[in-house]
Amino acid sequence: MTSGLAALKLITTMERKFTFSVGEYYHLFSRGTARQKIFLDQRDYQRFLVLLYVSNAQETIHASDLNFKKIDAIFTAARGDTLTDIGAYCLMPNHFHLLVREKSEKGVSLFLRKLLTGYSMYFNKKYQRPGSLFGHPFGAQPVADDRHLKYLFAYIHLNPVKITDPTGWAGKRIADPALAQKFLKSYRFSSYFSYVKDNPCQYPETGAIVAPAAFPDYFSGTNDFQGFIDDWIEDGDANVKDNP
Repeated sequence: MTSGLAALKLITTMERKFTFSVGEYYHLFSRGTARQKIFLDQRDYQRFLVLLYVSNAQETIHASDLNFKKIDAIFTAARGDTLTDIGAYCLMPNHFHLLVREKSEKGVSLFLRKLLTGYSMYFNKKYQRPGSLFGHPFGAQPVADDRHLKYLFAYIHLNPVKITDPTGWAGKRIADPALAQKFLKSYRFSSYFSYVKDNPCQYPETGAIVAPAAFPDYFSGTNDFQGFIDDWIEDGDANVKDNP
């Protein structure tokens, strides 16, 4: 009889059509089980952002050692070598997206295991719920080429538009570009502010979590990035192909 662990490994292998490779880029995502919300208040989002920072480390950092009353200080704490380079992230009410580059062998898998386990333990304890919080396994898509990689910077950072314009986004068009632009500049749970550094609403976690230097220099400056996003907002998104 196959053990539970062996069966889990078999399922993961069967569902994953590729193996992660050092130096390659990946779009990672995971949704709450049965599409349930995984963030119910601002503290939940903050806890996940902290875990994005501390879980992406070769060394294990325990939540019990962190001072959650001083969130900003956590993002300046030393964590040693990272497992991946994160180029973009976005947290949504019932799922999240990451764009990463694997830095060490099995780095992506270890990072996601630490991240999802740590957040699930926090969430289940806080809301007194049993069972799995996330669907298994986490979604992962290799970046096909340079065009795909650049596209993901738009796709991930534009995800929050779904909150204010779910019908328009589902139809691959943004119905109200002005509203979308305004909302993105107020939505703090993505790496948007890492690339729009002259925006007055800046958050320390965005600069600590992402490593833009590990990705191609598509944007010559913050104005260039803002123009890139605005072009997608104005033109609509007719080519979305990896919406989990």
